[in-house]
Amino acid sequence: MSVINATEASDVLGSYRTQQQDGANGKSELGKNEFMELMLAQLKNQNPLEPQDNGEFISQLAQFSSLEEMQKLSGTVDDVVGQFRSTQALQASAMVGKTVLAPSEVGVLGAEGEISGNIQVPASTGGVRLSVHSASGELVRQIDLGSSAAGVKAFSWDGRDGNGNSLPPGPYQIVAEASYPQGSEQLPTLVSANVDSVSLGQNGSVTLNLAGMGSIALSDVKQIN
Repeated sequence: MSVINATEASDVLGSYRTQQQDGANGKSELGKNEFMELMLAQLKNQNPLEPQDNGEFISQLAQFSSLEEMQKLSGTVDDVVGQFRSTQALQASAMVGKTVLAPSEVGVLGAEGEISGNIQVPASTGGVRLSVHSASGELVRQIDLGSSAAGVKAFSWDGRDGNGNSLPPGPYQIVAEASYPQGSEQLPTLVSANVDSVSLGQNGSVTLNLAGMGSIALSDVKQIN
């Protein structure tokens, strides 16, 4: 009859814990039944002259119970993450075809013949000016928007040059500037754009593909219309 002393018994259960950890990495798996067989074998084959200490036995059971609870918790967290990503994907897909306000210095002049958005004004100013440049960098229109308090100031360009001529559809650079005692300052702009499609990353990230403006993270969108 083989004899398993206290040290060897610890090695057996230690092996169980190691295999459980390896199982989490896809290497092997040892379930409850196997653990119970090991524990019964340990009790059956222990040296009568050196029986296992009760405290050590209870400690091993507690470790097994703790490991089992951690595995259950891990499975629950994985389920919650999966459900969250599914919900996020569903919500993102519903944004296709909608219009959003996103940080950009480029707007796309479409069939409706207008580019609109907001200007973020950090402090009150006596004058805000909007400059529109073509794709080649040519200045095609300047619009004086007047004074503005700190906050958000809306803008709109009708797609015409300074002589009233309609310009062709396509991307145009939008530059907003404010006048301050120390000089002019370029201001951040939010441009309205249509959502053509949505991309989902492996890590659960959501990217919106905007018409003529490239891609932007969902978290960067400031407003959905």
